[in-house]
Amino acid sequence: MTFSFPYAGRAGMHAAAALAVTLGIAAAGNAAAQTKLKFTLDWAFQGPTSAFLLAEQKGYYKAEGIDITVDAGQGSASALQRVATGAYEMGYADINALIEYNVKNPDSQVKAVMMGYDAGPFGVYALKKSGIKTPKDLEGKKLGAPVFDASFKLFPAFAAKVGIDRSKITNINLTPQLREPSLKNGSVDFISGHYFSSMLDLEKIGVPQSDVVYFLYADYGMDFYGNAVIAAPKFLKEHPDAVKGVVKATIKAWKEIAANPEVGVKAAKTRDGLIDEALELKRLKMSLERNVLTKWVKANGFGGVDMARLQRASNDVASAVGLPRAPKADELFDDSFLPPKSERMMP
Repeated sequence: MTFSFPYAGRAGMHAAAALAVTLGIAAAGNAAAQTKLKFTLDWAFQGPTSAFLLAEQKGYYKAEGIDITVDAGQGSASALQRVATGAYEMGYADINALIEYNVKNPDSQVKAVMMGYDAGPFGVYALKKSGIKTPKDLEGKKLGAPVFDASFKLFPAFAAKVGIDRSKITNINLTPQLREPSLKNGSVDFISGHYFSSMLDLEKIGVPQSDVVYFLYADYGMDFYGNAVIAAPKFLKEHPDAVKGVVKATIKAWKEIAANPEVGVKAAKTRDGLIDEALELKRLKMSLERNVLTKWVKANGFGGVDMARLQRASNDVASAVGLPRAPKADELFDDSFLPPKSERMMP
């Protein structure tokens, strides 16, 4: 059977075909334009880091031209190492960890581009039955911690601040999974960690918060920032738009979570089906209240820093660990990748 088409019909078909080819090329171009990057968290998939997971799952990174892979971490210092060595292009780590690294590696300085925890969650924790009542009581005791833990890395600065003789403390290296159980079973006398991690992880294994004595560094005059988004120097230089895209997409997700924490827990549950949703919601709300939604953030917007405050922290850490100099604040943080303040105001 033979079909015949009017000329206009054939022209329309040719035009449609040409349009399809054009759209196909454009789609392929958009796919090719996606910048691939690996992003490391500082810890497991939990409520406080769920903004990165939410942004990935809802396509916020993709909308910014980013093909991202978000992986769990083993501690802030480990996350810094991953980024510094180029194994990961970006990550989430304690900004204070950059102080020592950047002094020792002046030609390959890692920079923070967005602050997550305006108030640091650092501290050490003991059981009341140990008889530890003051920081000075930690002398002669065993400190259990993962070597990459941010609170452990900052313990020298805390010790210097409160007058603890660190030579009288024995450090016991623990995996993250053994930290809280080791305190419970008495194999160590105290542990270090983020407040919302250690307090709730102890509660999870049957240690009520009323049985725990804790010393939060912030309560002893250590006005330190906490975790920030960091980027490798090579990636910052070669892909500044991608860095801006990561920051923009992450802030969008964080604002959603601040308004409705449950969406963050669901995002974390998607990546780790074994998490306790009720516990993670409690952990997330604790971090939002204590570390993220501070008075300064509410007034100045999420993601930025007070450079004078950051400089004071740099001075304190450098002095405590015996560095030859304290890095300038602008060696640690670059605010040029942040969206305007109006886009960073939290609900």
